[in-house]
Amino acid sequence: MSETKTISINQKQTREAFSYKWDKRDSYESAEVQTEWKRWLLEKYFGGDSDGIKKLLGDGRKRILDAGCGAGGSALLLFGEHLKKHSYTGVDISDAVEIAKKRFEENEIPGEFLECDLGEIPEKLGQFDIIFSEGVLHHTDNTEYALQSLTRRLTKGGYFLFYVYAKKAPIREFTDDFVREKISTLSDDEAWEALMPLTKLGKTLGDMNIEIEIPEDIPCLGITKGKHDLQRFFFYKICKAYYRKGYSLEEMNQGNFDWFRPLNCRRHTPEEVESFCMNSGLRVERINVEESGISVIATKI
Repeated sequence: MSETKTISINQKQTREAFSYKWDKRDSYESAEVQTEWKRWLLEKYFGGDSDGIKKLLGDGRKRILDAGCGAGGSALLLFGEHLKKHSYTGVDISDAVEIAKKRFEENEIPGEFLECDLGEIPEKLGQFDIIFSEGVLHHTDNTEYALQSLTRRLTKGGYFLFYVYAKKAPIREFTDDFVREKISTLSDDEAWEALMPLTKLGKTLGDMNIEIEIPEDIPCLGITKGKHDLQRFFFYKICKAYYRKGYSLEEMNQGNFDWFRPLNCRRHTPEEVESFCMNSGLRVERINVEESGISVIATKI
């Protein structure tokens, strides 16, 4: 890849981590993973209403920029056949764009692909009517700067759809960074294997399928009273140990690798995200806040 600027050490490592992740197609292309992935995308952006996509795209031909497209999975699942009626450009800092291109061809969906930093998208590509950045901005050196850079490529009144990680409970925040640092000196293959015991723990907790009762709120630890599924409690409050019924260990381990491996992995509060949008000249039309992350649909003012 020819680079127009020197990228940071963390961004270089993050780029390589995602090149590795998206190359493991067997860890995310099963029917189970694709079905759940699509459900989650539709739920967090449109409340599960598929008509929201039609309303967003409208009848006219729109230019869509997938900023940080990876292997093209999110765009293919969320927009699907609608992409045939619009102009799609996928951009990613990693060589996963080659996988995205191949997957689009396999699905007979037209698209253009470019490998470059999100802040270095060539001016000749012009403006876009819709920018989609699913789980990407927080993997840059500066989330707000990345948002502002991309917003400049959006037409007035255009839509910006993005998802960023939310800040978690304090113990979870600690273990996130602790594990990330522990595997940072390993190769990608070694990191993948190092995370497998954690994935197996998540499976053990999930397969138990039991609830625990928290008698009262523990505000200092971000824990609320009431009944909690044991695996989800551990996942959100203690340490991410991904689990999804019906997934293989490799598929679950992909979720843990995606989280722990990239050195650039920022988490934000809803207030920070709303401030980022305001400072970028975006008006928030919809914001969906979950423990995992924050999804936004905004328009350029």
